[in-house]
Amino acid sequence: MTTFLLVRHGENDWVGRRLPGWTPGIHLNARGRAQAEALAGLLRPIRLAAVCSSPLERALETARPLARSKGVTIQRTRGLAEMQVGDWQGQSLRRLSRNKLWPIIQHTPSLARFPGGESFPEAQARIVAALEALRRKYASPRAVVACFSHGDMIKMAVAHYLGLPLDMFQRLAADPASITALHIGDGRAFLLRSNDTRATEAAERG
Repeated sequence: MTTFLLVRHGENDWVGRRLPGWTPGIHLNARGRAQAEALAGLLRPIRLAAVCSSPLERALETARPLARSKGVTIQRTRGLAEMQVGDWQGQSLRRLSRNKLWPIIQHTPSLARFPGGESFPEAQARIVAALEALRRKYASPRAVVACFSHGDMIKMAVAHYLGLPLDMFQRLAADPASITALHIGDGRAFLLRSNDTRATEAAERG
């Protein structure tokens, strides 16, 4: 079995305001950079088999302090990237919340596809395939892999491994810079930690 530390990227100026999708050039703000450094400190005692990340800037910037402290190269992993939201990319959440598709996304996402983008089942299958590939690569019972990804992607992965219907994934939480830990093996998985926000608390203490 392999333990995965699923880390959501740190804060940026788009969080809670706009739907970023794969928009290039979204960087961590000062609070996000402090969270990334705090994450590195929090995870420093843990022996890691690998540090993997979504190829999007906000995730890579969150992963870099940890990778630097461990002296390892970040493995850019496309399967960990954010959902492809198509025509909704870059739009304000306030405007999108008035779209007729919004309540479907919130309550029955298994039926939803972003216009010109991915469906939720496709995105869930993508991150699960990425984690399964990493599990096969790092199959030692003591292997720990840090994966830097995005909120909805992390929640959909957790829903899959806990056997929850996709339509329930929005009930889970993955705050910026949070850590969710899954221990995954053949045919079974255990949720060890959910939405651990100690890095944010440490960043706020300075």
